[in-house]
Amino acid sequence: MLSRIPQENAALKCLLLVDIQVGFCTGGNLAVPGGEEVVPVANRLIASGAYDLIVASQDWHPADHGSFASQHPGAKPFEMGTLNGKPQMLWPDHCVQGTRDAEFHPDLAVSAIDHVQRKGQDPNVDSYSAFRDNDQSALTGLSDYLSAKGVTALDICGLATDYCVSASAMDARAMLEGVTVRFISDASRGIDPAGVADTCAAMQAAGIVIVTAADCVAS
Repeated sequence: MLSRIPQENAALKCLLLVDIQVGFCTGGNLAVPGGEEVVPVANRLIASGAYDLIVASQDWHPADHGSFASQHPGAKPFEMGTLNGKPQMLWPDHCVQGTRDAEFHPDLAVSAIDHVQRKGQDPNVDSYSAFRDNDQSALTGLSDYLSAKGVTALDICGLATDYCVSASAMDARAMLEGVTVRFISDASRGIDPAGVADTCAAMQAAGIVIVTAADCVAS
């Protein structure tokens, strides 16, 4: 692909696509309502030329991941359980390494992605954020990658708003000093409307700007 090099002294802008995978779209094992609707919006953002760097996170679970209800005898998906002694939402088996469920959506412009950050590989802890595990003890390396690239502005979107997207945005805000973080609302979908409203309020309170795809292309 062609190199995207910002002009001298210009902000180096990055687009982070969170978990736009088969498993989170219609027909997937943990489908987010309307999840596939983010794909054409994400592709327009990629094609717009507004970004110097395109990064995507990818849920990449082992088959025995402890967040799966199947690993807890008698448990059902979407029940609260525990993992390593901490409260844990128990999910259907999803995005298992090497399966179609874990692949990026087939219509996503993956050839334009500069870096893929896999997450959720430790069976003993869940990992919503693209930056670190839920217990915040293990980093994925994404913050170091973006810092090394000189990123000064980060736009985030994908699946699902009230889990992995908001967790990634909040961690970006906390971990990337001096970086402007924005959440692209119409390039994202959530699981629960009430949860989306709550996480959007929390993101705004943390200094994350909520924008639309049109705002990003125009800026």
